[in-house]
Amino acid sequence: MAETSNLHIAVVGGGPGGYAAAFLAADLGMKVTLIDPEVNPGGVCLYRGCIPSKALLHIAKLVDEARHAQNWGIEYGDPKIDLGRLRSWKEGVVKKLTGGLGLLSKQRSVQYLQGRASFENSNTLRIARTNGSEETLSFDRIILATGSRPAIIPSLTLDSPRVLDSTTALELSDVPSSLLVVGGGYIGLELGTVYAALGSRVSVVEMMPGLLPGADRDLVLPLHKRLEKIFAAILLNTTVAAMKEEAGGIRVTLKASEALPAETQQAASLPSEQVFDKVLVSVGRKPNSEISGLEKTQVRVGPRGFIQVNTQLQTDDPSIYAIGDVVGEPMLAHKASHEGRTAVEAIAGHKVAFEPNAIPAVVFTDPEIAWCGVTETQAQQEGREIKVARFPWGASGRAMTLDRTEGMTKLILDPHSERVLGVGIVGAGAGELIAEGVLAIEMGALAKDVALSIHPHPTLSETIMEAAEVFFGQATDIYRPKR
Repeated sequence: MAETSNLHIAVVGGGPGGYAAAFLAADLGMKVTLIDPEVNPGGVCLYRGCIPSKALLHIAKLVDEARHAQNWGIEYGDPKIDLGRLRSWKEGVVKKLTGGLGLLSKQRSVQYLQGRASFENSNTLRIARTNGSEETLSFDRIILATGSRPAIIPSLTLDSPRVLDSTTALELSDVPSSLLVVGGGYIGLELGTVYAALGSRVSVVEMMPGLLPGADRDLVLPLHKRLEKIFAAILLNTTVAAMKEEAGGIRVTLKASEALPAETQQAASLPSEQVFDKVLVSVGRKPNSEISGLEKTQVRVGPRGFIQVNTQLQTDDPSIYAIGDVVGEPMLAHKASHEGRTAVEAIAGHKVAFEPNAIPAVVFTDPEIAWCGVTETQAQQEGREIKVARFPWGASGRAMTLDRTEGMTKLILDPHSERVLGVGIVGAGAGELIAEGVLAIEMGALAKDVALSIHPHPTLSETIMEAAEVFFGQATDIYRPKR
């Protein structure tokens, strides 16, 4: 503690990266000031992202399971949805978590300033408090954790309450009769799932030839098939050319994506115009790197708007570090938290670097999709030699008891060393299973290590072990000899 107790650290941004950094710095004996516009720490993730969306997705899953129970001889009536109570419950979850972070700040003696920070120089911040006051404070080190915001398409910008982004969609002001989701990425599909469960007729437009661009196609396929049953339409290779508000909703002009070959376009089967009650534009996120006064420092911002950092998360300015969404993809809360802790340890003089072998990604749709490490798509693009071992959940006893056999678990393996390079899972609860894959990759596990690790029966986690058995042609529950 003696090496850090004389350091005064400012953390700008109170999201999962910012508060993780602030709390660790305090634990290491530093004097810490955490600055954020909200009344408590939490950031976009807790206030307007991960937490409220997962609360609503839980509701969507419950509604869907009640309908699905007809297959087992149990029937419920149509759900009666009280939007007011639903919003209150969601907001209660957010308030409880953010209030808890506020308490943790006090327990750690972190000075929390509600306001916005701008730079006077590399070590000095001017803080505009939300109460109207201003103060100027100097620090030994500053960590930028300013996060990101929804990206916009200028040509599709309408000043209308009928046009939503990921933030306003979570407010759940009503359940529109029809909803167009522009963008088939994870945010659009998650929110589309919520609104479909609550009663909206949901259509999705994606300019690429498949949903969740970048994810392995065999992981996406079971989800696509299920979404076809609950969405009104999934329009691939398609873009929104124009939007116009009228009395009955938003008139949307659709057209085939010009970026794709003519033979893959679907324009001929599409009505050129449709009217939707509301439109959700979900085309990614943009880093919040336009920080007032940043030009007074040596911090460098790249062409895509990300702040440039080294493996210790230090910027070109030795006094300033940056973490989370503002420094690059993947824009994930858990990645930001680990970067925050790495930055603080670097400031404390520890020998550290942010060099993970596996950052898990989870799409919280139903079924969920999760992956970590090297993906099959990535290996193909890089010309990398791999072996892929797949275990279908149709052979899983636990998946059968859940009536959810559409899933699949696969391992990406080095064909020579047999080391686990990546793991991909699609199915119910995939997000809860993927951490084992992360651990296997980070520990340098071999396929044999995974196969010999006894997994409890009957569970979905067994599918990871059995995928490793498939690699050796010795899986108990399917016959797939090694070639």
